[in-house]
Parts: sequence; structure tokens; C-alpha cells
Amino acid sequence: MEVFDYEDIQLVPNKCIIKSRSDADTSIKFGPKTFKIPVVPANMETVMNEPLAIWFAQNGYFYIMHRFQPETRGAFIKKMHSLNLFASISVGIKDDEYKFIDELVAEDNKPEYITIDVAHGHSDWVIKMIHYIKEKLPDSFLIAGNLGTPEAVREIENAGADATKIGIGPGKACITKLKTGFGTGGWQLAALRLCSKAARKPMIADGGIRYNGDIAKSVRFGASMVMIGSLLAGHEESPGNMLTIDGKQYKQYWGSASERQKGAYRNVEGRQMLVPFRGKISDTLNEMQQDLQSSISYAGGKELKDIRTVDYVIVKNSILNGD
Repeated sequence: MEVFDYEDIQLVPNKCIIKSRSDADTSIKFGPKTFKIPVVPANMETVMNEPLAIWFAQNGYFYIMHRFQPETRGAFIKKMHSLNLFASISVGIKDDEYKFIDELVAEDNKPEYITIDVAHGHSDWVIKMIHYIKEKLPDSFLIAGNLGTPEAVREIENAGADATKIGIGPGKACITKLKTGFGTGGWQLAALRLCSKAARKPMIADGGIRYNGDIAKSVRFGASMVMIGSLLAGHEESPGNMLTIDGKQYKQYWGSASERQKGAYRNVEGRQMLVPFRGKISDTLNEMQQDLQSSISYAGGKELKDIRTVDYVIVKNSILNGD
């Protein structure tokens, strides 16, 4: 099986057909809504919170609220709807989550997007939850993950998920590959390519993004959305404490399966780290959009889907050689 990751791939340019990169359209229709760019912040406690969710929705970006204060989710949906904004939440697969879905139905408090957020999403319990949500909330756009194989994508789509999330442990704060020996760390982009051959519905590429160009590479290999953690942490608006070390500013960042998140050292597959302070998140998102517009121009296209058909070469870790 041919495997590679983001640093192993370069996309091959085509003749440019637009005068300026500003003419390139980076928008993506995902579920019932269209968003400015195919980027979604990771649904992690140090990346997303309620004020950021409001800002993202107000400014044309997709978001997924994390599930780490489960008792606040119903009120969060109501608040977003009171502001005429879309609600996008995460759920797990424990017994209490079925009661939560029942509560949403009873109160007619229905989010536009629901993500089943489980480390290993190719599971009978995830399939059971998909069936339950699609029965009770058929109009909610349902994302399920995380997955890493074509077989998983096929089965989860067939169960009723409207989109899948691809990536087992490639994230910067994730140590699944070290603790378990399993995952897509080191070959996340190839896993996305394999999954895209089975997928009939949208995919979110989740994890392993280190540079803005990796967004274009994800789109090339089948992603409709790209989930980003560490690159979207560390901003002025981001959750997490600010620290100053040797005159440099950092913010805390930790994985969803870390000891910090779980509150105990058990089944830990994530770690805490510091990420450099990056200023305002709007500046980072604008830069991502501009870089993606440049990618579209190099692809010889006018819109995002034109990246899908470009050639690529495998260069095996040589992108940064000589830098």
C-alpha cells in the first residue's frame, strides 16, 4: 500500500486562468450552509468555546462545539438560535447522551449540526447512536468519527451519517500512535486518499495539519472540510491560559484524551503542550483563505473543487530540505 503524509507530497501546478488570487472562490457548501473556507477548528476545550462559536457563526465560518461541559449544550443551542445563528454540537455514546437527544426533541431544541465525537468511531456503539439520532433528529446534519479506513467510512455512511471525520491520532497533541501502536499518524494524507475512494458523502480531514498548504493537500485527496487544532489554538480569543517564558508568549493546548482533559491519569492518549501566541484569530483565518486562493490559482482553477484534479508527486520528507 502506497503511504505518505503531508510533508511527503507536492502538488503540481497547472496554467493559471485568473488575474489575481482574490478572484479565487474558497467557499464550500457543507450540510445545509455554505462557509468561507473549508476549515473547522478542532472541537477541543483549548480551541473552541462559546464566544468563539458565536464569532465563527457570525463571520461565515463552520465550527463544532466540544462536548466537555455536557450540561451546557441545550442552553448553547438555544443561545445560538436566539442570535439567529446555527448550532453545531458534539455528543458521545454513553447512556446519558440518549437522554440528552430525547430532551432536545421534547424541547424542540434542534441543532443544525451534530458530531458524534469518539476516538475510534468504527464501532457498533457509534452505529447505534447514528441510528438513534437520525430517527429522533432527522433534519440535523450528522457527522461521525473518527475513522481511518475505507471499510469504516462505508459502514458509517451506510448507517446514516451525513459526513465522516477521518484521522486516528495524527494530531499534534495526540499520542494514540505511541500508546496503542494504531492510527493514521505519519500517513494521514494517504488514509484520507484511501477513504475518499469509498466515500459517497463529505469527509472532514482531522489532524496532522502543520502548514496552510496542508489544507489544499487535504482538499486534493478528498476532504470537504479540514479540522485544525494546534494552528488555531494560541490566539487572543482562544481558551487556555497565557504564559510568558523567556520573554515569549504561549498558550496552553491539550488533547481531548489527555490527563488534563480527563482529570485523571487513565487511558491517556493525549498530551499537554504550549503553542506560540498568534495574535488575533481573524488574521490567521484571513491568511489561510489567501493561501488557499493562491493554491486554487496554482491549480489552474477558479474554485475549491479545481484542486481535486491536480497531479501530485511524492517527495518523501524533502519539502523543507535546504531551509
